Amino acid sequence: MHSHHNYANIGSVATNNDRKLKILLDCCKHGAVCLATWLERKGISRDLQQYYCKSGWLEPVGRGAFIRSNDDINWQEALRALVNQADLNVHVGGMTSLSEQGAGHYVRLGKEKVYLFSPLGVSLPAWFKNYDWGVDIEHIKTNFLPTEEATAGAFNTRPDSGREFSTKMFSTPERAILECLYLAPKRQDLVECYQVMEGLVNLRPTVVQELLEACSSIKVKRLFLYMAEKVAHQWLQYIDLSKVTLGKGDRSIVKKGAYIAKHKIAVPKELEAL
Repeated sequence: MHSHHNYANIGSVATNNDRKLKILLDCCKHGAVCLATWLERKGISRDLQQYYCKSGWLEPVGRGAFIRSNDDINWQEALRALVNQADLNVHVGGMTSLSEQGAGHYVRLGKEKVYLFSPLGVSLPAWFKNYDWGVDIEHIKTNFLPTEEATAGAFNTRPDSGREFSTKMFSTPERAILECLYLAPKRQDLVECYQVMEGLVNLRPTVVQELLEACSSIKVKRLFLYMAEKVAHQWLQYIDLSKVTLGKGDRSIVKKGAYIAKHKIAVPKELEAL
């Protein structure tokens, strides 16, 4: 009787492990990154995770993250794991977001730069920072725009992917151009920002209005309005500037620039000449 009981027990362990393996393979799809903490929540313990690594199902990507063995992964999938599984408040912003959505300007030579934005105090895990994604990832921490869900139109799903991207992963064009201007002129060329702005004919006035009202950077708001006026975008006429704080006094964006009296800013001469 005793041995029969043991046999049944071994059987149930095997069935349980099969069930767990099925959960693992459902969770950890090809190309995906799975966080250890998330797998634990799905019922796959740390010990079982190690067991799956030894058995050749999983492979660690640094500490605390896994992929299917021999899988190719990219930074987008890794970021998706951070946003969807760890609920990290970080998104693709600036020129990276614009080019992912087909509104960027140049194909760059050398390593592609990927701009990730987050509020102050958000840090990316070591496995993400240390992995060689084949791109140059720059993490910008700033509170110049709010990131809470209340800001309509702040984030986008990625339109072309068959997989459901988290809605929080990409800045909308309205937000992304403001992020570009936030990085200008040091990390982002103002002439390039302007060339991108020329293409932004379909910005939604309600979203622009909301973002300008929420934006704490005087430099960004003045540059944005200067460029939008220079391009003479149709949507600009629907913006109520009486609700937008533009600050007092001059802002010298660049040294020895061309002074724009209306916006009280000095911009590069080659930009003003366009």
